Amino acid sequence: MSISLVRRCCLAFGVLLLLHSAFLQAQEKPVSLSDLVLASKNYYPSIQQKNAELNRVKATAVEVKHSFLPQLKFNDQINLGSDNALAGSYLPIGINPSTSAGLRGENTLQAATGNIAVLYSEYELANFGLNKAKLNNEDALIRLGVADLNLESYFIKIAVAKTYFQLLKIQNRLDVDQQNIDRYQALFNVIHALSASGLIAGADSSLAKAELSKARINYQQTAGNLMQLKIQMSSLTGFPVSNINVHKLLESDLNTNVVFEKGGSDSALNPLLDYFQKKKDLSVTNQKLIEKEYLPKIILAGSGWARGSSIQYNDQYKALGIGLGYQRFNYSVGVGLTYNLFNSIYKKDKLLANRYQIQASDFELQKQKLTVNTGLQQSESTLLTAEKNLQELPIQLRAAEDVYHQKMAQYKAGIISLIDLTNASFVLYRSQTDYLDVITDWYLAQVNKSAFNGTLEQFIQSIK
Repeated sequence: MSISLVRRCCLAFGVLLLLHSAFLQAQEKPVSLSDLVLASKNYYPSIQQKNAELNRVKATAVEVKHSFLPQLKFNDQINLGSDNALAGSYLPIGINPSTSAGLRGENTLQAATGNIAVLYSEYELANFGLNKAKLNNEDALIRLGVADLNLESYFIKIAVAKTYFQLLKIQNRLDVDQQNIDRYQALFNVIHALSASGLIAGADSSLAKAELSKARINYQQTAGNLMQLKIQMSSLTGFPVSNINVHKLLESDLNTNVVFEKGGSDSALNPLLDYFQKKKDLSVTNQKLIEKEYLPKIILAGSGWARGSSIQYNDQYKALGIGLGYQRFNYSVGVGLTYNLFNSIYKKDKLLANRYQIQASDFELQKQKLTVNTGLQQSESTLLTAEKNLQELPIQLRAAEDVYHQKMAQYKAGIISLIDLTNASFVLYRSQTDYLDVITDWYLAQVNKSAFNGTLEQFIQSIK
């Protein structure tokens, strides 16, 4: 093989190694909490559903606004039939065909043609604030739709944040489990060497092997839990499971001085309260709409029409074609007032029902405020406990590590039994897992506090 060919092969192999390394780095690149939250906003179906419902409410508001336009109707009829009538009046109840003229002493079934074209316009000249009340009600519906969308997005943010920190915990727990395996593997190697040399009994080797197997089972269980959480996060964000890798969890990442004072019981700043406030506001605007809905209406109307008939003014029947044209033209303009005399009863009934709705909405808002304030106090209590434990756990962890190393040296020297050494190993493992549990408790409590305080977005942005 020539030297140039060898160089080309080496170069190609090096390029492949670089590409493979870049691919692995891209796969292992951690994804931030803010990226996951943003992805969920654009992916999760319930958010898209609420957004579609908000667009529907906005479209309905435009429809209501357009309903204030005047009515302008055109109608043209061409008829063929008889013309017999009697003097007298009747009410427009049911279906009453109209007959014009035809007053004679006998019936005739001779057919005649007729043609009528009508252009009619009607406009509510005054309805005493009803249009404004309708627009205000639609605006309240839109604000409620926005609050509903924000609330759903808020719930998804909370779910993503909690899943994220659970992922952090389990991912770090996997490292702890691997360290536990490594300790028992090293212990097994020491015991196997001592047993082979006849310095200790062979039973210790079997016991160490059992503990090593148990450590591997714990690792596999943790790996399974990690995969379950990744699947859950994928369902929330749309991220492929293989791309969901989060940062390592370290005590140095904790910022126990994070404080977000804004929010709390202020419904304008807290999506957990804003929805219920907007729900109550809608009932209040609906109250005003009902008050305006049953007031009189002043209507301006105008019409122009043209008629034709094959029956002449002297009751002579002419050719049918004559009735297809227009022979008489009229117009009319008028102002009318319409009011149902029983409207006061209807309004009283509706106002009473809506008044109870306002009361129910207010109680619902007060209940939610109580829930928020209670949750805020509980999360602050959990934070205080976690911060106190975080001051003690590093001491416990360092002590457990020192004890383990001492026991390992003592076991090698034949001073203590394997039981003492495995107890020290268990205490170290428990200290590590307790440490992860407390850090996770701190993060989850911070999520709850910022959620109840209405500052969840600020907290998410503070996590780098």
